[in-house]
Amino acid sequence: MPALYRLALNELENKIETLKTEWKMRNGYSPIEHIKCRIKEPASILEKIKRKGHEFSYENMENYIHDIAGMRIVCAFVKDIYQLADHFAGREDIRVIEVKDYIAHPKPNGYQSLHLIVAVPLILLEGTRWVKAEIQLRTLAMDFWASMEHILYYKYDSQLPPHVADELKSAARAADELDQKMLRLRKEILELTASEVDLPVEP
Repeated sequence: MPALYRLALNELENKIETLKTEWKMRNGYSPIEHIKCRIKEPASILEKIKRKGHEFSYENMENYIHDIAGMRIVCAFVKDIYQLADHFAGREDIRVIEVKDYIAHPKPNGYQSLHLIVAVPLILLEGTRWVKAEIQLRTLAMDFWASMEHILYYKYDSQLPPHVADELKSAARAADELDQKMLRLRKEILELTASEVDLPVEP
């Protein structure tokens, strides 16, 4: 069973790398900056199943734990994240099962990201089997903030002092402001470029 999640993640990674290359060849630009993949550790899977109130079994693992295979996709702009999510939703070889939008609705600590639970088809001897994976989509600023929050969280043994938690929320707002500023700059540059060559401006 765990091997299937590795195969599904490899399949998903190949699809994303192909998409990244195709976008770059067609447009000279890919919204995907980089990707990172991981398989959840067995101890973490067991702990999460227990936390959800279920006995450990492969059936419960498949039914209740959707992030055993995980992929993080980092984009330059927020707009790229939603463009990518829309692309996934329109594909026949990826099923989008669940969407959690922590960009439009950040977590209380300031965390922002778009989470997708997807299913990827594997062609096996027994037939086609759809295996679930989680995709986290972030901007570079969101990814930097999340990495720093993770480091601080473990440094303080999961109990952040109130002033550190407040500073993290402030840093999350600053990261969001940076994303918005870069998006405005991108739009301004595109408008200038379009006016120079008399092309329609990207919405």
